[in-house]
Amino acid sequence: MGLSSTKFGVYNPEKPNENRITDIGPRYYWDFFPPVIQRNYGKWLYHEILEPGVLVHVSETGEKVYTVRVAGMRTMTVALMREACDIADKYCDGYLRFTTRNNIEFLVTDEAKLEALKKDLQSRKFYSGSYKFPIGGTGASITNIVHTQGYVHCHTPATDASTMVKAVMDELFDYFTGMTLPAKVRVSMACCLNMCGAVHCSDIAMLGYHRKPPAIDHDYVAKLCEIPTVVVSCPMAAISPAQTPDGKKTVKIKEERCMFCGNCYTMCPALPLSDKEGDGVVILAGGKLSNRITEPKFSKVVVAYLPNNFPRFPEVCATVKKIVEVYAQGAQKHERLGDWIERIGWERFFEKTGIPFTEHLIDDYRLAYDTYRTSTLFRYTDAAWAVSKAAGGIK
Repeated sequence: MGLSSTKFGVYNPEKPNENRITDIGPRYYWDFFPPVIQRNYGKWLYHEILEPGVLVHVSETGEKVYTVRVAGMRTMTVALMREACDIADKYCDGYLRFTTRNNIEFLVTDEAKLEALKKDLQSRKFYSGSYKFPIGGTGASITNIVHTQGYVHCHTPATDASTMVKAVMDELFDYFTGMTLPAKVRVSMACCLNMCGAVHCSDIAMLGYHRKPPAIDHDYVAKLCEIPTVVVSCPMAAISPAQTPDGKKTVKIKEERCMFCGNCYTMCPALPLSDKEGDGVVILAGGKLSNRITEPKFSKVVVAYLPNNFPRFPEVCATVKKIVEVYAQGAQKHERLGDWIERIGWERFFEKTGIPFTEHLIDDYRLAYDTYRTSTLFRYTDAAWAVSKAAGGIK
């Protein structure tokens, strides 16, 4: 299906029904497949990871496709995108693909081209000396962090996405370029709890969090907003119509019901939510989507608040790196982070990582009973033994 070169595209105003299409959307995915993928569609026998970032897929026809995965980014400059396209033109007949985690994959069929491609990618660096296209992110590693938009595009973030992801991945870079972990670790990041990132089911997740309810600009609520829409936008029914002392229409917020989601600000710019002191970062751990070995799991909050210390987020980086290092030392082969935590017990997890357990980590959601550990089995830690001894239960 070629692109139209006529003045009006496929639409002719003189003959409205000529060349009429009813499904306007992306082009047919088959058009973007490399020829070797088209020839072997549905015929792949197996794949192997040859080294970190390099895979080979073998077809029943005998053909092989080598894939080189490099780290990309969600927000990419045009210059870097053109450079990636130039590499694809040189080695891959113009084909490349993006993964859902913003990695870039170059596909070649010739092993000689594979080695030349790897050397070319490793030779490309920014002025600061960092790699433009670092190879890795496969197997038992930490692949690219999937994240939300942050301050670049979104209006409700409690923190920034790109800067935090860059800072964290700088700390975890060796885990991207190597496969030294017990199993794969998926890290995600969302700037607010509307979370258009997968923080609800990742091994480790970072979540921007508002801690204060929206500030109401009473002078502009009626001028900028449809008050009924604002009222119904709140999932907690915390907003109701009100009047100012001088009779202007406005809204009021029942603060104890607010969960700081920012939905109302989406509907009404006179209800700003961001606050320098109130906004921060929550760390979650133990989630996964995979059905392998154990069922999928939701992530659980392990750190209720860390400050927004731009631009390198030292507290966030140190906490995430500590969790990864303790997991790498103690988990069994093929054991995901959440499975490791459940095996040793959450008590031991907090003890090993040095993360303090506070009342803010107790799930008080009214339907949370299904997630509670209801067994009488208790995994004792050193702290638990100390409490028992202090209470006279153990002599």
